[in-house]
Amino acid sequence: MGKNGQAERAEITDVSYRPLLSAPLGMDVLDFAELRDRGRRRGIDLTAPQRPAFHHLIHVHGGSGPLRHTVDFSDHTLHPGSWLRIRPGQVHQYSPDELAPARGTIVIWQPGFTATDPEPGAAPPGDPSPLLPCPPHDGALELALRHLTHEYADLGAIPLDAHIEALRHLLGVLLLRLTHARTGRPLESASAEGAFGRYHAAVERDFGHTHRVADYASALGYSVRTLTRATLAATGSTAKQYLDARILLEAKRLLVHTDATSADIAGRLGFRDPGDFAKFFRKRDGRAPQAFRTAARGTRPTD
Repeated sequence: MGKNGQAERAEITDVSYRPLLSAPLGMDVLDFAELRDRGRRRGIDLTAPQRPAFHHLIHVHGGSGPLRHTVDFSDHTLHPGSWLRIRPGQVHQYSPDELAPARGTIVIWQPGFTATDPEPGAAPPGDPSPLLPCPPHDGALELALRHLTHEYADLGAIPLDAHIEALRHLLGVLLLRLTHARTGRPLESASAEGAFGRYHAAVERDFGHTHRVADYASALGYSVRTLTRATLAATGSTAKQYLDARILLEAKRLLVHTDATSADIAGRLGFRDPGDFAKFFRKRDGRAPQAFRTAARGTRPTD
């Protein structure tokens, strides 16, 4: 506990990509025990908020206990057989009570390692919820992971360039299988060159400067209607809803993981007046910014 009986704030730890020296360039495969060991060696508290600069694919093995995991304020439970994808820049943390006994595999890789995986800012994350696939997808995914794990461990059997290229293709197959294993009608994909891919990249760059879809449409050479149609097809949300959700997410990150005042956060997010920020936040979250911070931290308001 901190001063006045308040809970200590959990800072976000920015985590760079640092695989084992023996790992192929660009990706790594490890089990939960190795993850815990690496966290200890690097002084990273895996149960505290962390923001990796690389991709994670988490798979909980059959026969393991469940694993609770938080990604950008959404709590998930990964049951045995589940898969969870975490993108660079997302803030996530493991449950302190369930990471130690859980068993599973984690694949990590640098942005751009696979041809199907765009650079950060080029395309949006897909469905962020865990996937618990049904037959026959579950067996195909397990087979794809086993093949990837085998090739990863077989360093030296073929030339290094061929080994890395094989890993790229095998990881791409695994990710493609995951995409098609989700039930329901898949949303349209959005390449970096498409209208929504370009809109997403522009939002990531400029959401702290402009909150008007018309400004993005003008800068990208599209109509507002075209951006809205493309965003609906890719995400199920309108262009304005998508933009507002991104601003709200960043506001929540700053409220929970920094000590910035509401006025400071309003300025960083492009609001001319703190009152406008408060109205924006309350309309979309249902609470005032400080009420959200208090609830998320379990503390009393400080500003």
